[in-house]
Amino acid sequence: MASRHEKGRGISRKDLLKAGGALALVAVGVPGCDLLSTDPGSDRSGSGRGARGMEAPDLAKKVKDGTLPAVKKRLPEKPVVVEPVDRTGQYGGEWHTVLQGSADSSWANRILCYDYLLRWDAEWKQMLPNLAERFEANADGTEYTFVLRAGIKWSDGEPFTADDIVFAQNEVLNNTDLWPVAPWPAQAEKIDDLTVRITLAEPDGLFLQRQCTALGRYLIAHPQHYVKQFHVDHNPEAAAMAEADGLEDWMALYTAKVDPLLNVDLPVLSAWKFSRPADGGTRAVAERNPYYWKVDTDGRQLPYIDRVVFEVISDVQVMVTKAVAGDFDMHCRHFNTLTNKPVLARGRTRGDYDFFDLRSGSMNHTLIQLNLTHKNPMLRKIFQNKAFRIGLSHAINRQEIIDTAFQKQGEPWQTAPRPESELFDEEMAKQYIDYDVDLAEQHLDEAGYADRDANGRRLGPDGKPITFSLEFSGELRPEWADTAQLLATCWKAVGITVTAQSRNRALWTERVEANEHDAVIWQGDQGAFNARATILEPFYFFPQNTGSRYAIRWAEWYATGGELGEEPPEPNKRQMELYDQILATTDQDQQVALIKEILAIAKEEFQVIGVGLEASGYGIVKSNFHNVPAEMIDTYTIQTPGQTHSEQYFIQA
Repeated sequence: MASRHEKGRGISRKDLLKAGGALALVAVGVPGCDLLSTDPGSDRSGSGRGARGMEAPDLAKKVKDGTLPAVKKRLPEKPVVVEPVDRTGQYGGEWHTVLQGSADSSWANRILCYDYLLRWDAEWKQMLPNLAERFEANADGTEYTFVLRAGIKWSDGEPFTADDIVFAQNEVLNNTDLWPVAPWPAQAEKIDDLTVRITLAEPDGLFLQRQCTALGRYLIAHPQHYVKQFHVDHNPEAAAMAEADGLEDWMALYTAKVDPLLNVDLPVLSAWKFSRPADGGTRAVAERNPYYWKVDTDGRQLPYIDRVVFEVISDVQVMVTKAVAGDFDMHCRHFNTLTNKPVLARGRTRGDYDFFDLRSGSMNHTLIQLNLTHKNPMLRKIFQNKAFRIGLSHAINRQEIIDTAFQKQGEPWQTAPRPESELFDEEMAKQYIDYDVDLAEQHLDEAGYADRDANGRRLGPDGKPITFSLEFSGELRPEWADTAQLLATCWKAVGITVTAQSRNRALWTERVEANEHDAVIWQGDQGAFNARATILEPFYFFPQNTGSRYAIRWAEWYATGGELGEEPPEPNKRQMELYDQILATTDQDQQVALIKEILAIAKEEFQVIGVGLEASGYGIVKSNFHNVPAEMIDTYTIQTPGQTHSEQYFIQA
């Protein structure tokens, strides 16, 4: 069922199968910034309007052949002007990179599909216009109006209009066959060809911020002139088309046809579109979109690079070998771990690449989430005991883990916002963090588990030794194999028996979402870089959604308004009430004040144990691959490296 508390995430059919203008409006957009301008005639436009017609040679040839309209007819009236990182570039070349298997949609989306109605600036400090030229919200977060940029076209040349957004919201997101749980219950209304109003069923003061993230794709990924043919409400033959394609029903057909990684015929708004899909082969290719709607400061149409070529490789060590051989032009995912850095550093001359810095958006490389809503009542009682959690925390030799598994990078850290954040609380970050076996023993005794058997194992309420499994996905982070073993050793020293269990990511996810796990390791990869991140994704600080793996059933209760799951303790219920207040306002100062209250409760309850602050990372870039910043923020929330305008990268011939 749809619920306000799952808003901004939602459950599509694909996910399910895998696992009134009279209101006063408040302008929220901040057009005109150093990075991005909506005026191609500004002083930053270099050679000015006369240069607007410049385009890639392959497109110019098609114009000359009469197979493509002139560039002036392909660009919007006011194209977005992108300020290059170093200098305006040259057209041509292929960007060689890699996918970790054909299902690696995350990396493909980060470098291809990062353009939504709105966007974050590169420093993640403000929302900016993008596909929408202007945007407004009413005070209580129930009504949002977007004015689209005039003249933007899909990659097949058809206009992008308010009709596309109305179709996406009303015909797709509101269709329970396609989206059993909508990301936001709402209705879209076309005001005119370029203006659309979205009215939410309940307040969501974060709706604009969500449109700057990957969730923003929901509204701009359904070109109605093309996808209507696969929707049974618009084409009674859709079911027959699905059967002819060997698919179960029209919903499966629609889902497949709107996947930009698999359907090469799908019109897109991104800088490149797939011409060779990532459908199980060893190579995927995305070609330049001739109708892309951004230009550089000389008025030349972007992107500079002709195509993006993805090798499809599952084995990370094979990726490392190919990186050292110089096979990848720019990459900052999968193999850029601390463990692999020495090998990649030694290979820089041979591979003709260097490093660039990634400022981590993650608060912690290892979060330990005990299952507080465990199906086993004995383990549930033990895990819900705060003194037990404090005892486990003091028993952890964090510095040993950091030195051994994480190449001495980072520092001991709890589940708390990063030092860069406006919400940083040193006391929260450092509580219960001292490695002190005697203090750990004291807290475990106070928790009621002082009795031991002949082997020194502490006994639980049922008189049996306290034992549980600690699950992790080694394929995601190889460092966790050593980390889990070290944690088990630390806890054995204080009488707690733990089995480190590596699982593949799919099985790990399946078990967690079914509430079958004892305890799990995951990274604190969201919700801590700044106040905006924490407000958008607070699920490590209170049970909010499936990311709250320490309390899946409490999160389910919140997500369904109490219809499913289990009622949480009062402190967590108070956090949920406070988050509802965040959703009920667009006042960002008030949102910050409310999230501080939520964090104060999280600090007191201490429900998730942290190990170490995530250190800065790195990516690799070839010497002839330009306009990649020397440093960028690294987080999925802002689609790194998309926030740096991948369309302005270029290859020096």
